[in-house]
Amino acid sequence: MFQFTFEEPSDQQSVELVRCSLKARENSHSPYSKLRVGASIRAVGGQIFNGCNIESCSYSPTICAERVAVASAVAAGYTQFEAIAISSDLKDAITPCGVCRQFMREFSRDLPILLVRSDGMVCRTDLTELLPGSFGPDSLEQPHRAA
Repeated sequence: MFQFTFEEPSDQQSVELVRCSLKARENSHSPYSKLRVGASIRAVGGQIFNGCNIESCSYSPTICAERVAVASAVAAGYTQFEAIAISSDLKDAITPCGVCRQFMREFSRDLPILLVRSDGMVCRTDLTELLPGSFGPDSLEQPHRAA
């Protein structure tokens, strides 16, 4: 089971990513759950892309903040990432859902993840810890059984 241990962000890049994720959450469209989520991902090279959760009244088309941030980066031509910060209105940190974990795995096996509380304190983890034994693009490179 994952244990939360919180600390203040210690380096300038983490501080900036945390600040961006907290700000991104302000743009959340969450009229049904009332849970605002923001995510900011830093691409290799330093560019930051933000996302917020966008809910739909039919629920299924709802998209999480993490996928919005990653998709924004990919749409701009970036597919290699240094870290992502994820924040919400919850008292404790929120973790990415299973779909978001798998979506991020498409681009990184061990992406550093900052789980951000509303007060800006962070829990550092990575995708390897949150999605152990994951299936990724490299899995498709393994030999296939002949049909």
